[in-house]
Amino acid sequence: MGGQACVLYGAAEFSRDTDIVTVADADNLRRLQAAVEELRADRIAVPPFERRFLEAGHAVHFRCQLSGAEGIRLDVMSKIRGLPDFTVLWDRRTTLEAGGETIEVLSLPDLVAAKKTQRDKDWPMITRLVEAHYAQHFATTDEKAIRFWLRELRSPAILIDVASSSPKACQSLFHERPLLQHAATGSEELLRVALREEEDAEREADRHYWAPLKSELEQLRREHRRSRE
Repeated sequence: MGGQACVLYGAAEFSRDTDIVTVADADNLRRLQAAVEELRADRIAVPPFERRFLEAGHAVHFRCQLSGAEGIRLDVMSKIRGLPDFTVLWDRRTTLEAGGETIEVLSLPDLVAAKKTQRDKDWPMITRLVEAHYAQHFATTDEKAIRFWLRELRSPAILIDVASSSPKACQSLFHERPLLQHAATGSEELLRVALREEEDAEREADRHYWAPLKSELEQLRREHRRSRE
């Protein structure tokens, strides 16, 4: 669900981290614990590897020590802002082949949604992910792909082109993404402003989502420090 997934979708990014989303039930967490032990992975930060923290929306962080995976960080989550529960994510996942292995990754729309954070590095990646998909399929007449581009493209010139070639689909999404009205009229300057406002709103929503979780993490850090004194 992170940088490795972006690589697999063709939006080049170097990453030594592996981010996964998983079901946080007792049986699955036991299997995950066994995998972590096989990787000789140490937990490197709060919170503890417990179901209640995953279900609250926290990420649990590990560092692998197994030969061939030394230094790779593993981040585990079971809840992602703006996305449905794991069952839905799994039903609409993408299955890819890489190095002779089958890898299950978030669907591209879900990956794009997961990248809408307050972090500066995520927004250029969203742009690359959607542009890479557009470059691979721009000649398609598939309505699902066209509507995905209209919902998620962040490149004004390309968004205007898609709006121009698919005016009915564009108009049908005005209520969902109002800035498409600027794309439909070819107003690139107004579209740039609206795209920035859209990004700012998502960043603020992400900050609001993480505020109580960060407070909880800070409390856990204080408790951890006191326990070592």
